[in-house]
Amino acid sequence: MMIAVLGTLPFLATLWLLVVLGARVLEESGAKIAAALKGKPLHQPVMQGRTVRIRMRHSPRVMRAEPKWRAAA
Repeated sequence: MMIAVLGTLPFLATLWLLVVLGARVLEESGAKIAAALKGKPLHQPVMQGRTVRIRMRHSPRVMRAEPKWRAAA
C-alpha cells in the first residue's frame, strides 16, 4: 500500500511539471505555432526588394616552411 503512494507522488509531480512547461512554451511561442499550423507567415514581409548576392573571395592559405624544417627535409 505504501509503495503505491510513494510511486504516485513522483508521477503526479512529473505530470505537473510537464503541464507547467507546456503552458510556458505555448505562452512564449503560441502565435508562431498557430501560424505554422495554418500555413501562414507570422508577419507579412515589409519590403519586396531585389535580391542581393554577396560573394566572398576565398584566399588560399599558404603554409611556408621555416628554414630549419627545410634543412631537415
